[in-house]
Amino acid sequence: MQAIESIGLGIPSVLLPRDGTDLNKWAVIACDQFTSEQEYWHTVQSIAGDAPSSLNLIYPEVYLGEKDSEARIQRIRTFMKRYLDEGLFVERPGFVYVERRVARQTRRGLLMCVDLERYDYSRGSRSLIRATEGTILERIPPRVRIREGAPLELPHIMILVDDPHDSVIGPLASGRAAHEKLYDFELMMGSGRLAGYRVVDPKLEEGVVCGLEKLAEPALFAEKYGLSPGAPVLLFAMGDGNHSLATAKAIWEKGKETASDPAAILTSPLRYALVELVNLYDPALHFEPIHRVLFDVADNPGLVKSLERRFGDSLRLNKASGLESMRKEVESQKGLAQKVGLISPGGYAVAEFSRPDFVLPVGTLQDFLDQYLAARGARAIDYVHGTEAVDSLGRKPGNAGVFLPAMNKTDLFKTVILDGALPRKTFSMGEAKEKRFYMEARRLF
Repeated sequence: MQAIESIGLGIPSVLLPRDGTDLNKWAVIACDQFTSEQEYWHTVQSIAGDAPSSLNLIYPEVYLGEKDSEARIQRIRTFMKRYLDEGLFVERPGFVYVERRVARQTRRGLLMCVDLERYDYSRGSRSLIRATEGTILERIPPRVRIREGAPLELPHIMILVDDPHDSVIGPLASGRAAHEKLYDFELMMGSGRLAGYRVVDPKLEEGVVCGLEKLAEPALFAEKYGLSPGAPVLLFAMGDGNHSLATAKAIWEKGKETASDPAAILTSPLRYALVELVNLYDPALHFEPIHRVLFDVADNPGLVKSLERRFGDSLRLNKASGLESMRKEVESQKGLAQKVGLISPGGYAVAEFSRPDFVLPVGTLQDFLDQYLAARGARAIDYVHGTEAVDSLGRKPGNAGVFLPAMNKTDLFKTVILDGALPRKTFSMGEAKEKRFYMEARRLF
């Protein structure tokens, strides 16, 4: 792999299914989607059938709590080996420019590798590659068991670059005619279309590197964000897949600790992770809120009474006539007070906090929910995408949904630079069906 260590970049060599593979059955959505909707994954399985599919190489998180998790992991390993032994994959070196068409818009990205030596997900990190949201440490070990020892990685990680002039990915879109088309097909279950092109023009490849190097120039970076000279540069900010990248980091650190040759390990494929880079300013990139669903909510004291105890006279509850009126009130909020929607089998309401504890409504609610769960106010919590999902799950007997507003995406980099990581599950890059599908793979061993 060609590496540019100064900007934490690696130019990958990717594996793609050979010609003749049914790509509609091969490509499946990121494993951390539809985590409370097993019926979605049952449909995916029925579509893929016995055909080669990335479904056989991933662990959908909807199944993470199952008793036979080790059996599923071993099945993943078996399929990875089978696909490699059967020659399913063809290797293609170089950057891959990708276009994801969904809802009449096209999101553009660049498949590349990032250097895990330049990534630190800990709170207060000042590394070149940073987490944008709090990392839940207890979510890493199960993922380590899945990735550790696996011969392949398939990325659903999306990383952001703050590039208002579109200097990195823009030229690849303009020069698409010079690329080698790798695939172009419809994704399953109405999730749009995906096309990929290998960047073969050395000048365009060099342009990517030069564009990133300019964005990482310390003086320009400090001026851009109004920082003191010498402030540590943030070039890449996590978009999706924060815990997957943290897992890759954990395995890399363990590999260094146990290496018999400390110098040789630095060239290991484990040092890098395959990701898709997306420009924060891409017009097709939308920040959507991630809502909360509580399961088996206790009757005593109950969610509403717990909110009243916690926030006192700073809380005002207003009953909403329906889902749409609740949604509009939450999404149109202005000023210092914060509003979130509450969904239950009994109907809809809006909770307004006149003296919120955090800058964002998601921070105010997540802090409360952490304490509420610790006090066994509910059995479990899930983080869901889309109004329909939080509504249908929140209205089920024993459940409750929390509807949250979206944040402005242009605030992301400066907020992370100045305040550190946001509360976990603050934003989602698009709705669930717009998430990254597994298409390319990369060898780890």
